[in-house]
Amino acid sequence: MEVCPGVYALDCTVRSYAYLVVNQPAFLIDTSMPGNHEKILSEIKSLGVDPQSIGHILLTHHDVDHVGNAAALKEATGAKLWASAVDLPYIEAKEPRPGLKRFVARIIKTTPPMIDATFDNDKIPVPVEVIKTPGHTPGHVVFLYRDILFAGDMVMTRRGQLRLSPALMTWNLPQARASVRSVAERSFTWICPAHGHPIHRDQQWDSIVASTL
Repeated sequence: MEVCPGVYALDCTVRSYAYLVVNQPAFLIDTSMPGNHEKILSEIKSLGVDPQSIGHILLTHHDVDHVGNAAALKEATGAKLWASAVDLPYIEAKEPRPGLKRFVARIIKTTPPMIDATFDNDKIPVPVEVIKTPGHTPGHVVFLYRDILFAGDMVMTRRGQLRLSPALMTWNLPQARASVRSVAERSFTWICPAHGHPIHRDQQWDSIVASTL
């Protein structure tokens, strides 16, 4: 699905979207559920993009449905893998994930990837602004690219409506709500969440911000 020119929500990752941005170099945002890397690579090729041209893979947070194909895609593309330093020990399986997610990780197995660089300590060489949005996980981040907010699990859409992510799967609900408010003054037109289809900002963002107060 083309969100706007050069930005694609990969159809094979509809359960937990990974996004491809065709840039110089191209980059991926998140990697979806484990076991899907061959379909992801095939769809990237179908869009006329050489997987070897992907220079960077950016992770919004440590959940298994976001890091699931990170190790395999890093190996296949040679891309540099980025994450928040705060979520790093969970991504690399050096510490158990907080709360219910430690049980999810036992059921949905992933190959822990090795992170090459962190948003906290390294300057990312692609034109995105990394915004810290802790709450859903301790190190959750979102990315602002042109007029698009790649929202990870900060928000989701369902039946065309913008919603907060479920409280049950949120590490710290007050922080998650504060993070939504912290992004409110940013300028963007599109919201691209992991769960649910991309949505135009319109008035829905104001409503979701109001619901956090």
